[in-house]
Amino acid sequence: MASFRNTGVAMLLMLAAAPLLAQNPAPPATSTGERPVVIEGVVPDQATKAKLLTNLRAVYGADRVVDRIQVESIATPPNWGDYVAGMINPGLKRVSPGKLEVNGQAVRISGEVGNEALRQQVVSDLSLASNTSYTVTNGLKVGSQQSVLDQTLANRIIEFQSGSAKLTPFGMSILDEMVAKMAQMPDSRFLIIGHTDNVGQRESNLALSHARALAVKNYMMGKGIPSSHMDVLGKGPDEPVADNTSNDGRARNRRIEFKIQ
Repeated sequence: MASFRNTGVAMLLMLAAAPLLAQNPAPPATSTGERPVVIEGVVPDQATKAKLLTNLRAVYGADRVVDRIQVESIATPPNWGDYVAGMINPGLKRVSPGKLEVNGQAVRISGEVGNEALRQQVVSDLSLASNTSYTVTNGLKVGSQQSVLDQTLANRIIEFQSGSAKLTPFGMSILDEMVAKMAQMPDSRFLIIGHTDNVGQRESNLALSHARALAVKNYMMGKGIPSSHMDVLGKGPDEPVADNTSNDGRARNRRIEFKIQ
């Protein structure tokens, strides 16, 4: 972005990014269905670039990080790379979608968080990371809780072993992300809905969908979400979102939904 060169050292970090610019679109979702996290801008040396990427990959996972950083010989404020690297911490995962902009010692964070307490905490963390010597502008908004859950699950499928209600490791990893978001909504009540494809008898599919929803609830209880905050419902094959005549369509119909009640 040309403005980066006009203001000296700068960084733009897109959190679970939407398109950046018309001429520089965000890459597609990863193989897991997660949106990429894009970092771009100008830094003064390779060591700073490496430090930023290391922290970003530690927070989001290497497969989600898209590197568009340029290295140029430019002046920086003292300890700029250390301060900015410190801003890239797990707290940023509370913002989705969002954007972190650093221009010299001016920082702006924008996007959505689950509640007002998180809105304040994210900005406080950024300020502390720079030893309060940077100016942090809070452009965060409190998004709807349902949209937070929908964005976290995205288009991913919570997987179970074939024909059973036993979660796969990948299914558990998605639920861990959902637990983190639900824990930020202590006053909410959640409905966990199980769905199946239309293969087999409807009554069997209804029972399986309920058992899978219950398995999800039990897993989340084990991670600290109170049982009293979760209800389960099995809808079997009754609400497909795709055509059951193809393997891909049937896979999409075998899903778990989360609704705020």
